[in-house]
Amino acid sequence: SGTGWPAFTQPAAENAIAYQKDITYGMVRVETTCNTCDAHLGHVFPDGPGPGGLRYCMNAVALKKREGNELKATFGGGCFWCTEAVFNQLKGVTKVESGYSGGRIANPTYREVCSGLTGHAEVIEVTYNPEQLTYADLLRIHLSTHNPTTLDRQGADTGTQYRSVIFYRNESEKRTAMEVISEMRPVFDEPIVTEVAPLEYFYRAEDYHQDYYANNSEQGYCQAVIDPKLRKFRELFKGKLKDGEEEKETNG
Repeated sequence: SGTGWPAFTQPAAENAIAYQKDITYGMVRVETTCNTCDAHLGHVFPDGPGPGGLRYCMNAVALKKREGNELKATFGGGCFWCTEAVFNQLKGVTKVESGYSGGRIANPTYREVCSGLTGHAEVIEVTYNPEQLTYADLLRIHLSTHNPTTLDRQGADTGTQYRSVIFYRNESEKRTAMEVISEMRPVFDEPIVTEVAPLEYFYRAEDYHQDYYANNSEQGYCQAVIDPKLRKFRELFKGKLKDGEEEKETNG
């Protein structure tokens, strides 16, 4: 680019970076940040070569620190024990954490969220490799493994904390969410009521909620609610399971 900063014409992968307005130093610019850790990466300018015409001017130090090509996605659909169990079995998913998003208070506890007064939903944050699994893939699986047509309820679990929701990190994710919802409307007899909202904060849930199904598979809720959900999921998405997960279904 002639500035001494490494410059690129496009992101390495869809949804790899987020964009926000930067008005520091008396200028109006578009800042780019990491879509995984929110770290500053650089700026994008409208003076690049064709066909896109953009110049991504990136901080070399940030580029050196980047490890892998992983992104994050955040959504909810009922009890996070269920959604965590599903996405932990997907090929291309490297980490799933249960937590809370969309509410009015910082660092909520499980008891506070269960009161229904915080505005938070039970959600999961999925870390995934976009070369193996796209954001649209994740959303299709999400909408297929819970009921997105029931407002503030999944089965016997009722309350706003159990609402169907997709939290997007940038406009690209928002567009993808709306497109996938539109694509899947014919699958359901009732209208999809899934909320699509910007992600503000993800608050990690208490340790005992993490990997709940893996650590408590003999518990009654796991056997009555999560096991049937997993059987349906494995049948629908056999080709996207991690090695060994399809064998579990065959032997189970």
